[in-house]
Amino acid sequence: MQKILIVEDDAKNNQMLKDYLEDHGYGCTQAFSGSEARLLFTLEEYDLVLLDLMLPGISGEELVTVFSQKVPVIVLSAKSGLDSKVEVLSAGAEDYLCKPFDLPELLVRIQVQFRRRKNGNGTGGEVCSYRGWTLNPDTQEMRAQGELVELTRHEFMIMELLIRNPKRVFTKQMIYEYAWGEEYLAEDKTINVHISNIRSKLKKSGTDSYIQTVWGMGFKLS
Repeated sequence: MQKILIVEDDAKNNQMLKDYLEDHGYGCTQAFSGSEARLLFTLEEYDLVLLDLMLPGISGEELVTVFSQKVPVIVLSAKSGLDSKVEVLSAGAEDYLCKPFDLPELLVRIQVQFRRRKNGNGTGGEVCSYRGWTLNPDTQEMRAQGELVELTRHEFMIMELLIRNPKRVFTKQMIYEYAWGEEYLAEDKTINVHISNIRSKLKKSGTDSYIQTVWGMGFKLS
């Protein structure tokens, strides 16, 4: 189980994050001040840190440098100014989400960080399945009703995101940032084209209708 340190002084928000992430299979430890977070970080090993900036004791800005030397740090802050973002990203944070944010978007950002670490370390991932589909991260192969489906790298990543989160609706921005690993800056047809190509490749197996368009929102599995 991947372990996440949640550093957030607002008790309600901290508990909300913990409950949501534990529902999605992560182990979570809570810290409510910068000093407590630093102590916990020395006592246990974590795979990722969610870090608020405005904390009692040691500020989040001071902690970014300490934490980012060992694990990815995602900053969660009400500070939306460009200077604040530049400062913490330059200090070593991997990502920055402005409050308020959607929990499904945070989940995707976390998955992106773990995927990057997995790929960078050359380790594999668990085979995942959905109805008649199976996806093997080690071989980068997908099968539908037992037949091999030839996917590009980005198509494979899109399918991985959907299959690992079958009940979620994903916006085009969330899909793009997971599959491409970079910020989605403007509306374009990239995701629509890739979804269309994937559906075409699934027609032979009769499973192309499993990918549903949620109008005005994005895509999900049926």
